[in-house]
Amino acid sequence: MSGYNLLINGELVLGASTMPVLNPATEEVLADCPRSSEEQLNEAVQAAKEAFSSWSQTKIEDRKEIVSKIADIVEANAQELAQILTEEQGKPIGDATGEVYGMAAFCRYFASLDLPVKVIEDSDGRKVEAHHAPLGVVGAIVPWNFPLILLAFKLPPALIAGNTIVIKPAPTTPLSTLRVAELIKDVAPPGVINVITDLNDLGAALTAHPDVRKISFTGSTATGAKVMAGAAGLLKRITLELGGNDAGIVLNDVDPKEAAPKLFNSAFQNTGQVCIAMKRLYVHEDIYDEMCDELALLANETVIGNGLEQGTKLGPLNNKMQFDKVKELIEEAKSDGNVIAGGEVPDQPGYFIRPTIVRDIEEGSRLVDEEQFGPVLPVMKFSDENDAVERANATQWGLGGSVWSSDLGRAYELAEKMEAGTIWINKHSELDPTIPFGGSNQSGLGKELGAEGLEEFTQLKIINMAKA
Repeated sequence: MSGYNLLINGELVLGASTMPVLNPATEEVLADCPRSSEEQLNEAVQAAKEAFSSWSQTKIEDRKEIVSKIADIVEANAQELAQILTEEQGKPIGDATGEVYGMAAFCRYFASLDLPVKVIEDSDGRKVEAHHAPLGVVGAIVPWNFPLILLAFKLPPALIAGNTIVIKPAPTTPLSTLRVAELIKDVAPPGVINVITDLNDLGAALTAHPDVRKISFTGSTATGAKVMAGAAGLLKRITLELGGNDAGIVLNDVDPKEAAPKLFNSAFQNTGQVCIAMKRLYVHEDIYDEMCDELALLANETVIGNGLEQGTKLGPLNNKMQFDKVKELIEEAKSDGNVIAGGEVPDQPGYFIRPTIVRDIEEGSRLVDEEQFGPVLPVMKFSDENDAVERANATQWGLGGSVWSSDLGRAYELAEKMEAGTIWINKHSELDPTIPFGGSNQSGLGKELGAEGLEEFTQLKIINMAKA
């Protein structure tokens, strides 16, 4: 078959209809993508359900070998996949290439893990064991900011644990996932891996489907709440990695010239479209002016453009809805604070916004209180460290946060007081497949990555044996 197709029960099939996928750098149609019907969703779930009985009984070594093969195939096709990813998502080709290789690396990490039986007790009277049993069909809902690396948070551990999977990529970035599906369609038995698409209209059906035993969702807090509600009727397992409004706190012993590039990259990577990007920055009054100047300089020097063009540092926002939201936040911030870099939209096609720094702004502004998910950073002043921590914690979210200081002990004391799933010191946004990741408060439930992330795709089963 030519073009893009769904993957259902080991076969590449046409969608019930089609939908356009735009290049966010040009606003032109990149491809006509297959769009699934609810009947095709049901077919994919049924295929996964039928495949589960045999797949769950295969040896974990065989499942690990298949996940390793997926890594090999992704890596062997890295150049093509990166090109597709840049064209549909907007990120620079170097970043897209890194994401593809990252997907392969995450697959290999999960393929190195085991799910050993743990002996809780082995006494004269009894033996008690803890087993990790597979759940069944997993529904994986993946967002548009990192389509492939976030797929690697879900697909490898689901398969290693013995589950089958139905994958639903975001409607603005389905192409790279569909191409991966085509490349790996014969690696696992039919029905083990299925990929469907939609226009954000099949999420509820997938979430509430009686044969889906777990939903792994990455996306906004508002949609995560709907996923949780949809899963509640059947008490199915859920992992939710949701929004964040991560704060960075910079103490007065930091050199602004040295720290500014790290802070800037923490906020503006992927054009700010990162769940754990630094979205609020608190800087001590002693270095506030100099830090603002350094950040503004970096923003003004940044090259924005088509991700396929050499020298591009930041690409466009991925879609018009996000583009319009960020523009609105910036316009409001112009009256709430002082825009010292960026703030304008280039007169060209594409969803481009220049990296924007806003100083002299406070809580109460939407830019500070909401998750902007775009290339704009509010920089607030503080004089008391504990006050900075209180302000950083005064949010409904709790995904990540960071403290910056030349004194690690001083930074550590503040890090302990910050409320979030991950607190970094002198860095921000670092993810590693070996380190568990997840949010607190309204930033999510459960853990991804690490051995804990693998165990999230299992049911703990206790076998308690009496001894004669």
